[in-house]
Amino acid sequence: MNNQIFIEQAPTYHEAEMKARAKYGEPLTIMMQEAVTIREGFLNLRKREGVKITGIIPKHSQHRTSAAAGEFMPRPPLQKEAAREAAGMKNQSAAALDAEKEKFLAMAKAGKEDAALKEVLAEMKSIKEKLEHQGLSSSREEHPTLNRIDDLLILNEFPPSYRKALMERARNEIPPVGLDNYDAVQDRFLEWIGESIKINANDSFNVRPRIMVLIGPTGIGKTTTIAKLAANFGIDDKARQKRSIALITIDAYRIGAREQLEKYGKWMEFPCYSAVDYDEVKKIIAMNTDRTDLFLVDTIGRNHLDMVQLGEMKQILDACGTLAEYHLAVAATTKPSDLKEILQQFEAFHYRSVLVTKMDETKHAGNVIGALAEKGKSVSYITNGQTVPTDIKKASVIQFLMKLEGFRVNRVKLEDKFPDRGHDQMQKWR
Repeated sequence: MNNQIFIEQAPTYHEAEMKARAKYGEPLTIMMQEAVTIREGFLNLRKREGVKITGIIPKHSQHRTSAAAGEFMPRPPLQKEAAREAAGMKNQSAAALDAEKEKFLAMAKAGKEDAALKEVLAEMKSIKEKLEHQGLSSSREEHPTLNRIDDLLILNEFPPSYRKALMERARNEIPPVGLDNYDAVQDRFLEWIGESIKINANDSFNVRPRIMVLIGPTGIGKTTTIAKLAANFGIDDKARQKRSIALITIDAYRIGAREQLEKYGKWMEFPCYSAVDYDEVKKIIAMNTDRTDLFLVDTIGRNHLDMVQLGEMKQILDACGTLAEYHLAVAATTKPSDLKEILQQFEAFHYRSVLVTKMDETKHAGNVIGALAEKGKSVSYITNGQTVPTDIKKASVIQFLMKLEGFRVNRVKLEDKFPDRGHDQMQKWR
């Protein structure tokens, strides 16, 4: 291929052009420009108008590595000889580049897809897909400290948009001289990550009976989690009942589902009911309202991509009434793209918060932190094993930060800013 395509964006056309020439050299051709919206600030909350330019880098100006074809590398500083050579090339090739630009625009305008145009478009698509797949920026021009931090964010499976927001905040808030102190910069990033984690600490019993419904995909441990919640809300540290709790399962068709919950209920001496439709759920709640402090509802594990199944389950759960609180259970081992999809598909249930299971089965928490932050969701509980009732905790910021691989987490310092309530004895739950 003779030429490569570049894309740059900035608040103004002039700034975008200067960025492009600083990266790829002077002899380049800007083919087109368009207005875009640039998202800035932490988690991209701020917007402003900008300009995106697209152009061609002549073959003699390309600076690429053979090991990563398609990834543009920063242009090395020019020595005097190189500078004179570049200036000569610019003068000699100006007319040719202008002609190439006119040819390309004419081809695009006419809608012709000859071999050259197809090659250019294919190159652009390939580069975009590769970068999106890897979650990497198109160049590594950041300060070495930021590159190092970004590598840790990638290691911990933070979504690309979350990483981008953190990097933008670093560029805005940390002066260049401050970037030389890696430990201090790392501490700032950990604080920013902690600030993005929302904790739902509402465990009140102001309304009786309280109804908690646990929803989520199949295979993430909802039934065991229901038992853990029942034990911690209903049994004191002397193994005596402190609240009256009723267990309800609508997962009657899964082999062993009812039997498993009934076993837990019998062990704790809490009644367990099974329902298959709206009327049965309504009847169970009505018959037990006067003598029950808390209903815990175990639901059918559903494929989050099957909207029909989710709709049918929601119709059944509507029998719980408008005061029921829904908690979406997700596994910490879920990959980022699936987490995003799950959070979106269960929106119809208007879930209050997220309960994270299987935290003990992963070394990384960036996927969960990023997905919850981008959706603005809070987290209520964390489970870290199969044992009832001990392997569950109230969620806390510090528990997530401690699951970040490669970061130097100063727990004492961070707990001053993010107190850890997760280590409270579970029997002390209100």
